[in-house]
Amino acid sequence: MRLTLLYAGLFLLLGTALLAVVYVLVARGSSIQVSQAVPAPSQVIRRLRLGPGAPGFSPPFPLQTVVSQQHNQDLDRLLTISWVVLAITTAGAAVLGWFAAGRVLRPLREITSTAQTISAGNLHERLALKGPNDEFKRLGDTLDDLLARLEGSFESQRRFVANASHELRTPLTLERTLLQVALADPNATEQTLRATCEELLVSQAEQERLLEALLTLASSERGLDRREPVDLAAQAESAIRQLDSKIERHELAFDASLDPATTTGDPALIRRLIANLIDNAVDHNIDGGRVEIRTEAADGYALVAVTNTGPPVPADQIARLFEPFQRLEGMRAADDGHHGLGLSIVRAIAVAHNAELAVAPHAGGGLSVTVRFSRRA
Repeated sequence: MRLTLLYAGLFLLLGTALLAVVYVLVARGSSIQVSQAVPAPSQVIRRLRLGPGAPGFSPPFPLQTVVSQQHNQDLDRLLTISWVVLAITTAGAAVLGWFAAGRVLRPLREITSTAQTISAGNLHERLALKGPNDEFKRLGDTLDDLLARLEGSFESQRRFVANASHELRTPLTLERTLLQVALADPNATEQTLRATCEELLVSQAEQERLLEALLTLASSERGLDRREPVDLAAQAESAIRQLDSKIERHELAFDASLDPATTTGDPALIRRLIANLIDNAVDHNIDGGRVEIRTEAADGYALVAVTNTGPPVPADQIARLFEPFQRLEGMRAADDGHHGLGLSIVRAIAVAHNAELAVAPHAGGGLSVTVRFSRRA
């Protein structure tokens, strides 16, 4: 209706302007013709001097007045007819505008009706608009891309919730079993009960690490609340000190080349990113292997790179490593203290900082991970 009124209003406005132009042109042209048809004043004076009985005498009729009156009547008639025609054509333009607007807006109605039927349960459906590549077609394609991203996000969320539920339910089941066995044993001694409590404490510590990893992942995916200058070299040194005992325990050759590299972001999250990279490089290594970490500033970027030796990593399996609760074998983490969240946290923190994450298999086995942070605020 709004489009129809707009079409009709514009048509009426342009028609009125056209009518005014035509009226002015006709009025001026008719005035010139009338002035040419009326005798000159000298001719009228000459006729009056001849007198009524003189040859060639003709009374000076008010010819100009008569012609002017006729001219004004013709203009009034032209104006009336023009307004009637304009009113009729405006009504016709409104009718045609109604059908034209309906046809133009038909794809939009199809988009609206289809979008209203799509919910979280049927995100696989698409608008799939046909026709020329106009604004509505591009809008439909954009919405289809949005639905595809939403479907992937919902599916990833479902997998994450299912895996997280399993990882949390498993230690709870173990703890309940330990308690039931301890309570059901009539010959339980102080030593056996103490051993059961120690196992429960170990299980509780593992759950705490899992919950901390899940909270870090969730906070990283939510984005950053604040940014401040961060030196990647200083954060790397802090992470290395925290993992120094683990590095020595695995007897790995550790090479650190830490040049100042300043970016902006959340210091705690960036430190967690670097710590996860080092922890992953240490735990997924081979006896007598090597770990290299490097920070530097170059080409407008502040980067941190971690490379390790280890089992060969197929290139087509790299994307799997960055999914929550996934490992190289394509299965959830085993009972080795890892839950497959380390690299997924790295990816979430990198995305939150708008950083570029580059991953490639290392020659001879292992993985090379580089994270490039922008040096601009």
